[in-house]
Amino acid sequence: MAEGVARSVDQGPGAPVAGDSVQIGIAVDIPEPWGSLLTRRRLEAGDQNTVPAHVTLLGPTEIPVSALPAVERHLVRVAAEHLPFTLHLRGTGTFRPVTQVVFVTVAAGISECELLAAAINAAPQLRRELRFPYHPHVTVAQDVAPEALDQVYEDLADFSAMFEVDHFTLFSHSGQTRWQPRRDFRLGG
Repeated sequence: MAEGVARSVDQGPGAPVAGDSVQIGIAVDIPEPWGSLLTRRRLEAGDQNTVPAHVTLLGPTEIPVSALPAVERHLVRVAAEHLPFTLHLRGTGTFRPVTQVVFVTVAAGISECELLAAAINAAPQLRRELRFPYHPHVTVAQDVAPEALDQVYEDLADFSAMFEVDHFTLFSHSGQTRWQPRRDFRLGG
């Protein structure tokens, strides 16, 4: 869902919106050098999803364009109430056989991601029925051949990265463009 890494500039209205509704998503980008490595590995596995590596806090959610200001005010409050934290990514996991997904696991920072996701989802405009319980992770292959899933699972089994998370990003998608960063929200106000 992410379209870049660790932007430090508030992008304000940011991405274009068309029509009466807009798709939004909220994520923590994976910084360099790890972000591009994980994104490249996903593409090499045959996954056509060109979204840069990230930890999703709110998956794609359609809201009325008129709700964007209230959502952004909510996200300012959520960010102010949560402190920066260390995220440690280590090793691989899978959701198989339920879904054909291989991911890099979140080894530390799980609770912080869960608390952020729950607080974000508490906004009336963002409440939605989840298909599966929230589980923070970085997808590195999805809906590709079983052999490709096995290979990326093995290739990244020893992967490790540790970094500070000091913000999350609101992305939007108008249906005519790829996911675009709309605004960063700094943790700890």
